[in-house]
Amino acid sequence: MSNDVMPEWLALSGSAEVPIWGMDNRERVRRLACASKKTPPEGRKLQVNLAYVFDPLLMRLALDNPDIAFVHGDRFVIGVDTPGAKTVDLATGPEFYNAQLRKLERPFAIPLTAGTRAQAERASYNASYKGVTDLLTKYLWPGLAFHMTRIAAALRMTPNMVTAIGAALCVWATVLFWQGHYWQGMAAGFVFMVLDTVDGKLARCTVTSSWWGNIFDHGIDLVHPPFWWWAWAVGLGRWGLAYSTETFAWVIGAIVGGYVVQRLIEGAFMRLYGGIHIHVWQRFDSRFRLITARRNPNMVILFVSLLFARPDIGLVAVAWWTVLSCAVHAVRLVQARAQTSAGKPVTSWLSEAPQ
Repeated sequence: MSNDVMPEWLALSGSAEVPIWGMDNRERVRRLACASKKTPPEGRKLQVNLAYVFDPLLMRLALDNPDIAFVHGDRFVIGVDTPGAKTVDLATGPEFYNAQLRKLERPFAIPLTAGTRAQAERASYNASYKGVTDLLTKYLWPGLAFHMTRIAAALRMTPNMVTAIGAALCVWATVLFWQGHYWQGMAAGFVFMVLDTVDGKLARCTVTSSWWGNIFDHGIDLVHPPFWWWAWAVGLGRWGLAYSTETFAWVIGAIVGGYVVQRLIEGAFMRLYGGIHIHVWQRFDSRFRLITARRNPNMVILFVSLLFARPDIGLVAVAWWTVLSCAVHAVRLVQARAQTSAGKPVTSWLSEAPQ
């Protein structure tokens, strides 16, 4: 399907005069429909009330459940034109599991007016957040990233533009770490980490995700951390804190090796259990994801070490934390195998919550 053509199976009604994320609601709904991997049953149409801004999850739910019409109070929002369809009132706060973002959520539907535009954009932004992530992404910069996402949308920036700026800062941080300029590197890294949130949120909020964008963004995320830690170790010489050859080898070996093994464990878990992420298996796993040895939690450790002017101890701490985190994930994989061997399926604790 062409990305600039309105799908024939879409039936729109209501006004779409107020813009959201730099476009009118008609265009937003069109993009959501074009991005959908499903269509209504043959001969049916998906009806959408443009007077409402709704959670993207609702389009997937409506197409997956053509016998359900989603309403907000006494007003229709979205649903396939199925005779006798039962209704679900979004105003009552029903919960559904969003497998794409790994979280249980209450899909929003907000009347789009000039007075509710900011509220609608905030709801759309919040709905784009993954339910399971690290502590910095979850607690420290959602507000900052929201305003930066709004600015990027107003400037008509694409997610790939944001990713490219972030990539340049990522490389610059690596250079600064290599030279022992840790505070400057931290600053560049901080902006990059926030932009790493912004590009994904901009893509989801403006419905402009792409195959290349995902490869570009996730490729940088996957590749750069070991280079940061290696550069950090090299930069210690500028502080008169250089490691011995043996210490350098085991610290970098533990960090890089642990990073690779941890990623392999995560991939193996998904392959073994139908795409379920290890971080959403049980409540413990989701909580451990907040602090597990990924880039952002590791940067917290290094930041604290800089406060005490001991970046050498900070990287040693990152090495030990990486080994411990890797061990935790390895144990969880073994426990999952034991559970399936006992005849009990592995499912996400989020999907098991009341719906």
